Amino acid sequence: MTGSRPLRPRLRALRPEAFGADPTGARLERILRSPNFADGAFVNPLGTRVRPAGSKAEFARIYFHKEQRVRRNPGAPIPVYPTTLAELAKPPVSGLRLTWMGHSSVLAEIDGRRVLFDPVWGERCSPFPFAGPKRLHPVPVPLASLGEVDVVVISHDHYDHLDLPTIKALAGTDTVFAVPLGVGAHLERWGVPAHRLRELDWNEATEVAGLTLTATPARHFCGRGLRNQQFTLWASWVVAGEEHRIFHSGDTGYFPGFREIGEAHGPFDATMIQIGAYSEYWPDIHMTPEEGMRAHLDLQGGVARGTMLPIHWGTFNLAPHPWDEPGEGTVAAAGAAGAAVALPIPGQPFEPGAADAPGEAWWRPFVAGVTPAPEPVAGAAGRSVTAPASAGPVAAAGPGAGPAGRGEPEAVGS
Repeated sequence: MTGSRPLRPRLRALRPEAFGADPTGARLERILRSPNFADGAFVNPLGTRVRPAGSKAEFARIYFHKEQRVRRNPGAPIPVYPTTLAELAKPPVSGLRLTWMGHSSVLAEIDGRRVLFDPVWGERCSPFPFAGPKRLHPVPVPLASLGEVDVVVISHDHYDHLDLPTIKALAGTDTVFAVPLGVGAHLERWGVPAHRLRELDWNEATEVAGLTLTATPARHFCGRGLRNQQFTLWASWVVAGEEHRIFHSGDTGYFPGFREIGEAHGPFDATMIQIGAYSEYWPDIHMTPEEGMRAHLDLQGGVARGTMLPIHWGTFNLAPHPWDEPGEGTVAAAGAAGAAVALPIPGQPFEPGAADAPGEAWWRPFVAGVTPAPEPVAGAAGRSVTAPASAGPVAAAGPGAGPAGRGEPEAVGS
């Protein structure tokens, strides 16, 4: 008779590859010793609700409201920047250049090195290729054409930040992966050798190619499988070179720890801050644009310096708010604070602090219900990207675009 013990390995073998792997052995022992692990789970810096709060009926009413569903998608194809590769072939004049590839994926060129944050090149942020939120614009640059990357940094293991097909493609390169504690188990299952992993707890640091990478606290959660055990950590990241310092928030709710991170590692030449996929139903795990600006100022010691790049918006439909609301909210918050923000079209390289850094609200012609005019949208260095009628590479509008469209399924708490 087959007992539960022999059956367990068989069930594990049936687990979808995209679910990754559970930490075991020395990795699990290290997790259990972590000061951030208690009562069988990693814990946040302060009390945090990780499941949707409030009335499920009210949430369903908002979720399925026809007009609001339309507003959660762009009303016209979103442009991507047409000359990214040509510009990336030239070294940045200042020594620091950022290229937002969409959502939370950013290529940072810092002091002669290249860091790729949360790379998601897949069509859907989902464990399955046939379901889940689909891209609203294509990736601006083919992953194989991106060139050598010194280190890939992962903030946490949710599908819109840790993408199986992207990691498997990068596993065949020589890049190093810097990941929060426990996430290395997923990467090893997908073909990344252990010697190319730098797996960190909060406030631990590693040196890669002359850069210092520090995993810093964030207020979020983890999980890829059905049980969603809190056995992998989530993190924000500080990257410091000889001349420049940058910060990537990953996914996080607002918390006072941003000021502590700024005191320990700042100020920063640029911050990449999550400002999308928020909701009153999960207020502790994602920031609104106003909270994102507050975090940016905290990181800079309360002074409006450096450049903030808003991330985690525009690429996937993950929350009930209108598609363009995070961008508009960021513009308003920056204006109120007197802070510098960069507003690049996906794939548009820019140097923080440069006079030609993109600052126009490029998304406005693509809002549902607005008739797109075939006029230029401001780009960097006086260039322009023409709106849909004659643009270069552009995305399909996506299944939810247009007044009669149906949105893709949304992921709560990504």
